[in-house]
Amino acid sequence: MYEPIRTKSVHSTMASAGAGVPSRSREEELDIQLAGHLSALLAVTDELGLTEAGDAIAAQVARLRGMPPVRHAGLSRAGSVALHARAHALAGRALVVAASRADTSAAILAASRMDAHSAATAAS
Repeated sequence: MYEPIRTKSVHSTMASAGAGVPSRSREEELDIQLAGHLSALLAVTDELGLTEAGDAIAAQVARLRGMPPVRHAGLSRAGSVALHARAHALAGRALVVAASRADTSAAILAASRMDAHSAATAAS
């Protein structure tokens, strides 16, 4: 009635091929995500001209990536209020990832940057 399957299953082939695919742990993925958020925050911080804060952020990025970040402030020509708002949002994202990663130093840095940018926005 039915003809038997003569070829190998695609699903079993893919499952056995999965051993050669590189994978990352959850911690490694969170490290990459946190370094990305902090790098974006560093770019905005450098555009604002906040070198001391930028140096602190760059140190965290270097710790996470194992090498210092490339610092290049591509000027967006946005106003300072918009830049502070963007930096506040980026610091918030970094804080969430740092908290889920249980990275105290990055979380403290992100929270302090959030406070600084919200104060700068309120003062403007």
